[in-house]
Amino acid sequence: MATMKKEKKGVQGDEPHEMWQLRLYVAGQTPKSIAAFANLKDICEQHLKGIYEIEVIDLLENPKLAKGDQIFAIPTLVRKLPQPIRRIIGDLSNKERVLVGLNLYPLEK
Repeated sequence: MATMKKEKKGVQGDEPHEMWQLRLYVAGQTPKSIAAFANLKDICEQHLKGIYEIEVIDLLENPKLAKGDQIFAIPTLVRKLPQPIRRIIGDLSNKERVLVGLNLYPLEK
């Protein structure tokens, strides 16, 4: 059975929202995998606080799970919801690229 960690943050207030379902595919606890998770969590806390769920799937434990989301490189982030599905490959260190890839935009300063 694959290691799957889920992290879900509660919704703030009574505002209508759409829950973001994000799936991060990694291969073990490599520095790149750890960096990708840390970068993703930071982005989510800044831009999606209270409306996101992160599922981490370790393909070393169950490589068959890569087929469903057509994973060809790791780490890969898949945005399952909201639709459409989007994929971002890499350690997610380029925040602007990740925000554009997820169809999020930096907050006004």
